[in-house]
Amino acid sequence: MSDHSAKWLVETDWLAAHLDAPDVVVIDASWYLPGVPRNPHEEYLEARVPGAVFFDIDEICDKSSPLPHMLPSPEQFSSRMRKMGIGDGMRVIVYDTDGMFSAARVWWTFRAMGKDDVAILNGGLAKWKREGLPLEDGPPAGRTERHFTSRRNGELIRDRDDMLANSANGAEQILDARAADRFRGEAPEPREGLRAGHIPGSLNLPYPALLNDDGTLKSADALKAAFEEAGVNLAKPVATTCGSGVTASILALALAILGHRQTSVYDGSWSEWGGDDALPVATGTETGGG
Repeated sequence: MSDHSAKWLVETDWLAAHLDAPDVVVIDASWYLPGVPRNPHEEYLEARVPGAVFFDIDEICDKSSPLPHMLPSPEQFSSRMRKMGIGDGMRVIVYDTDGMFSAARVWWTFRAMGKDDVAILNGGLAKWKREGLPLEDGPPAGRTERHFTSRRNGELIRDRDDMLANSANGAEQILDARAADRFRGEAPEPREGLRAGHIPGSLNLPYPALLNDDGTLKSADALKAAFEEAGVNLAKPVATTCGSGVTASILALALAILGHRQTSVYDGSWSEWGGDDALPVATGTETGGG
């Protein structure tokens, strides 16, 4: 498979050299799991890449859904991006605080809204700080509103019914990014009220297996080896899932870097599936299904 990292990742030295480019906009997409005692917006105000705007995953979403941070409508997304000063023709660079976590969700969100000129800062703010690159704090300066066009790309998105069909017929491989003990149903979910286990027929590839110790993404060869070790056939479609569609997007990013053309993310993920008693659940290492 090809190495498409140059399309989907930028390095810290590149971003440092392009911070003032008028067609580049930087987004801080930091977010933490429920129960983690950190506030991403407060941290954004304390230290960020100069000029970065904050993307609140729990705010720029479908507020009518009871599920966490589901994709907004294209109309809602366009409106928010315009107000944030993000326009058509701009290259979007996304990062998060710790290296590679929630940035991938926002990368996927832009792509699901029809914008492919989006990349992730490899290693995130943590690597930026380690290298002594400039930081900014305090309230951000306002940005001029820009026109932004959204078009929902359904090929990148899967829902409950899609995943039920995949579980039954195996048309798309289901790949779960959660930790192995959560996948097996041996550890509690961070969100209350969810059953333990996984979608029948799923494979498991915990997202940290794709990352280096410094929070950067592994090389294309190492990514390919990780997918193959998890039992993924890279010649066939893959639908990724996790707790709420955040770390599933890291799997989607890694597959995109390998040039995999049939990758989607289950938006509701385990927050939806694990909370619906009508849906089947597997535990242990079984991968039943089609």
